[in-house]
Amino acid sequence: MDSTYNTELPPDSRLASPGNGPRLLNTRHSQIAPGEIAIGVVIGRASEYFDFFVYAIASVLVFPAVFFPFAEPLEGTLYAFTIFSFAFIARPFGTIAFMAIQRHFSREAKLTLALFLLGFSTAGIAFLPTYAHMGATAIIALSLLRIGQGIALGGSWDGLPSLLALNAPQNKRGWYAMLGQLGAPVGFIIAAGLFAYLISTIPRADFLDWGWRYPFYVAFAINVVALFARLRLVSTPEYSRLLDEQELEPTGVVEITRSQGRNLVIGALAALASYALFHLVTVFPLSWINLYSARSISVFLHVQMWGAALAAVGVVASGLIADRFGRRTTLGTLAVLIAIFSAFVPMLMDGGPEGQDLFVILGFGLLGLSYGQAAGAVSANFPAKYRYTGAALTSDLAWLVGAGFAPLVALGLSAHFGLGYVSLYLLSGAFGSLAALSLNRSLQIRN
Repeated sequence: MDSTYNTELPPDSRLASPGNGPRLLNTRHSQIAPGEIAIGVVIGRASEYFDFFVYAIASVLVFPAVFFPFAEPLEGTLYAFTIFSFAFIARPFGTIAFMAIQRHFSREAKLTLALFLLGFSTAGIAFLPTYAHMGATAIIALSLLRIGQGIALGGSWDGLPSLLALNAPQNKRGWYAMLGQLGAPVGFIIAAGLFAYLISTIPRADFLDWGWRYPFYVAFAINVVALFARLRLVSTPEYSRLLDEQELEPTGVVEITRSQGRNLVIGALAALASYALFHLVTVFPLSWINLYSARSISVFLHVQMWGAALAAVGVVASGLIADRFGRRTTLGTLAVLIAIFSAFVPMLMDGGPEGQDLFVILGFGLLGLSYGQAAGAVSANFPAKYRYTGAALTSDLAWLVGAGFAPLVALGLSAHFGLGYVSLYLLSGAFGSLAALSLNRSLQIRN
């Protein structure tokens, strides 16, 4: 591959029009359209979400039985959700550590190390002996591997979402922003479908013995392929040139915290409603049905898959809506609708199969519309120098604050105090989003 490339292109000719068709990324003087950047974003996010949901579903259906057999089903699930949250706690530390690796070595070295750590952690879970074979050591090993996943996901930040946001046409930024978010419903549909198939085709004893491990094998393979594909993209001269020209380089955590701490906090809270709803329509209802309902889990997973398909439509629609009315207006409106939806959580979840199915369908519909614009809603606040690291840390903090503990809190509150407390939890997320968006708007007006 010829490593030379044209560095004297005028600014307005750096990107091709999206309608010009695909171009070879490794040819000399090639131009990169936003659609080509979007491919890298979609590949990366879809693989991450599949891995994410494989672990999340296993935390409900597998880990309480195989790693916490000494506890009651509720307590075992709460223990599993506690370990589930470890990745969200570890992710910002992974981002910080791997940003330092990139500063001292290279973007390629950072992604390669992240690839191996993620692959090792996911494959390690697939081969992990259970509590019956290793006792408490198995729980410790599961916790360490989950932390490894979180650190690796923080390290896998490639800057492509920020590059896409900067290079998308002005009137289509909402459309391009939603593309990476499509990975969430797609990843859930594949993960839920795989678990539904295994549950419905093999005996429960075999599923808990060896069947649950297959989704982790698949997640390992998909992540390796996807991360190599992303590594190939960002290591080409054309992508390196664009990343450098847009100043998408890592900055130190102390520097960005001192200079951009306010933007980090606002960015993390702006989409709080979406991130809180994220687990309340995916992981939480599955755990509630598994513990307190006689419904078939495979049937309920299929209902959730239909809901995720609706969410995918909502994600696409959010791009059109955001380009028409603005991303922040869209997020604010959806936060109000999520607040209204929160009032109906007890009635729907206690309403039998019909009410539960309606909760899933309505929840996923709102999730698609809101989550489609949740990523980087206020990332434009960051100066160019800080956007690369700022976007990564904002995403990490949003996941940690909004979603990391949502299954644990929602199940714990509902089991001990009633479903009404789940409504309050979701309502607090909606208020948090509205407050952050309002503060962001007032600061912009003042400046």
